[in-house]
Amino acid sequence: MPPPLPSTSISPGDLVSFSARCSTKRDLRLLHGALLRRRHLLPAADAVAALAKLLRFAAVSPAGDLRQAASILSAHLPFISAASSHPAFFYNTLMRGLAASSSPADAIALFTALRRAGAAPDAFTFTFVLKACSRCPSGRRLPSDLHVQAIKHGCLGNLGAHTHVHNALLHAYACREAIGDACRVFEEIPVRDVVSFSGLLTAHLRANDLDAARAVFDQMPCRDVVSWTAMISAYAKACRPREALALFDAMPMQPDEVTMVSIVSACTALGDLVTGEHARRLIDSHGFGWMVPLRNALMDMYAKCGCLAEARALFDGMMVRSLASWNTLISAYASHGDLENTICVFHQMLAQGNTVKPDGVTLLAVLKAYAYKGCVAEARAMFNAMQRGDYGKLQLTVEHYGCVVDMLGRAGKLEEAYEMIERMPIPSNAVIWGALLGACRIHGDIDMAERAVQELRNLNPGEGGHYISLSDMYTSVGRIAEATEIRRAMNESGVQKTTGRSTAFLPQP
Repeated sequence: MPPPLPSTSISPGDLVSFSARCSTKRDLRLLHGALLRRRHLLPAADAVAALAKLLRFAAVSPAGDLRQAASILSAHLPFISAASSHPAFFYNTLMRGLAASSSPADAIALFTALRRAGAAPDAFTFTFVLKACSRCPSGRRLPSDLHVQAIKHGCLGNLGAHTHVHNALLHAYACREAIGDACRVFEEIPVRDVVSFSGLLTAHLRANDLDAARAVFDQMPCRDVVSWTAMISAYAKACRPREALALFDAMPMQPDEVTMVSIVSACTALGDLVTGEHARRLIDSHGFGWMVPLRNALMDMYAKCGCLAEARALFDGMMVRSLASWNTLISAYASHGDLENTICVFHQMLAQGNTVKPDGVTLLAVLKAYAYKGCVAEARAMFNAMQRGDYGKLQLTVEHYGCVVDMLGRAGKLEEAYEMIERMPIPSNAVIWGALLGACRIHGDIDMAERAVQELRNLNPGEGGHYISLSDMYTSVGRIAEATEIRRAMNESGVQKTTGRSTAFLPQP
């Protein structure tokens, strides 16, 4: 560790060497203040060198300060423009830091300022601004705009330095899911490296074209843990768990924690507890067992494989619990109809001193547990508390309303269920009206069923399942004429009943 900088006056001759030793924000403030006072006493080249070192620390170092970096550039810009033969270097330094920050749009604004100032951008400029572009929302500057500028300034040629610009442009197009543009840039890269192939892989994965992504993956001359993990994760998320596990078996290097989350998710999708247990042993052997996302994934796997005791043991052994940790265990108990433990863990979550607060997922799980047990009064009281904001500001969704409607309908409180749908502050959907229609069939309430079918007809006129349900209800009470009329109307309008199927009997992918 270098000795601390003196707090007393710094001579002009020492500014350059001291600037190279800048390692704290205190150093930065001290040296920048000295430079502001004594810049005129330095040769121009030394002043430029000191500024470059300070700006680099402020903009790029983890211990730096982007606001101070922007202040440094702004304060010295006239001097830099006059004294430096390459002012773009200073813009690039700040642009690099901004592109990696939480405000990448500021890097694009700085690029605009560079152009307005008349400074010529170089290959590094486009590398950083394209990185910022790839991290910005799609409404910001488009990669195609920067693509044109890079060509205009000769930064997309056959030089080795231009490969970085090609790769950054490819990645920017990939992040916008502009597959055609990404492929064209890839074809134009004179010498492709692993970053080039990774960019094209990202483009196809973003577009959810897993077969095209796999073709790129198989052609890659060098594959690192990131590319293996990206492909494995894509298979897992696309509900192709067998392919995820097969690729994992072929992985030639040690996986990281992101890889293992995807593998555990694949085991969960398959209900493959044996492979999941093997994954857990790998996690522990690689020292990943303390990581919260991995423990959450393992909890979910055990719960969905019916091993609630193992899921609870993992939860109880966590030193740090995220919202997902609580939601995973509460949802596990709720999905197994264990109301007692659902409520117990929920109250533990609400306990004073716990910094993690419930969200909509938590409360939906508890509502479902009440509904499963037919605890109408408790569910109604909780839903009213949610509407009052007793659990904080929550955006109630159609799933929350639908859960209560379904519960009320099954309990025979059809009018109350209907009134809840009518008073909903958000649009209803076919699922919630279908739940009410199902309750009408259970309780034989044809009048309410007719109202539900009318709403379903408005929402989805081409679906015939609800017509069949009402026709069957008419038939069951001897109203044959009405049943026949519904069937005739269905035939005339060409309405078809959607074929029902249970995923429990579908072959696994």
